[in-house]
Amino acid sequence: MPWKSRVNAAIEGITGYTVTRAQARPVPTPPPVEPARPPADPAADRLLRAPVFVLSPVRSGSTLLRVLLNSHSRLHAPHELHVRRIAVTLTTDPVRQAMAALGHRTTDIEHILWDRMLHRELVRSGKQVIVDKTPSNVFAHRRIATCWPDARFVYLLRHPASIARSWHEADPVTRPMEEAVRLTAQYMRHMNEARRARAGVEVRYEAVVADPEGELRRVCAFLGVGFERDMLAYGEKDHGDFVKGIGDWRDKIRSGRVQEGRPLPAPEEVPEDLREFCAAWGYL
Repeated sequence: MPWKSRVNAAIEGITGYTVTRAQARPVPTPPPVEPARPPADPAADRLLRAPVFVLSPVRSGSTLLRVLLNSHSRLHAPHELHVRRIAVTLTTDPVRQAMAALGHRTTDIEHILWDRMLHRELVRSGKQVIVDKTPSNVFAHRRIATCWPDARFVYLLRHPASIARSWHEADPVTRPMEEAVRLTAQYMRHMNEARRARAGVEVRYEAVVADPEGELRRVCAFLGVGFERDMLAYGEKDHGDFVKGIGDWRDKIRSGRVQEGRPLPAPEEVPEDLREFCAAWGYL
């Protein structure tokens, strides 16, 4: 008789209980994620007041706009923060029960965490207004507006064909032009949706590089702060490291000065999948 059988037989003879294989416990199914909702008590649930979000496609000059705004004495515009990717997991029934008793959904707790992270960065900077310019926020504009009902939005536009070309050139091996065009169109659709859904100030990259002072004056007026000439000399300020993955990292932004943009593509150079967006944005 195998040794396990002998042991089981001995236990059965002593205790009178039959030893059987333990039944596998079913893995509990996590509760469904409930829809996000605004803060129940904004004064208690939010530390930030009227945070600013720059919504833009990638490769549209958002890092340039970031460092120009960050050069203002009252505006703190750090590198891309990607806070919407910070998720909360309630791992046990008791913690879910405890949070429900407090009136919190998982998304409520995430919003509190997001707000705390941004507020921490703002406090550390010693400034008064936080500006987050993470491009992928265009896919979460509804969630952002739900988290911060008083959020303000700056829409940064650029010629869609120029975006696709710049995106391809930044990583030509892994991102062929066809893929860059497809991804650019995806950003365009969500940008248009955000612009229709909520008000904000619109800025064009081409205008920023042509007349940075004029465009910055418009943005400052929207944000309720005075224009400061130091904003134009962003190279004289500390904006942290320029690192791939959380902003532009190439030589142009490292130069410390606003440079001319590339010539706009001719109409016949615009990929077919981007023509409708170019027309809608006034580039065709």
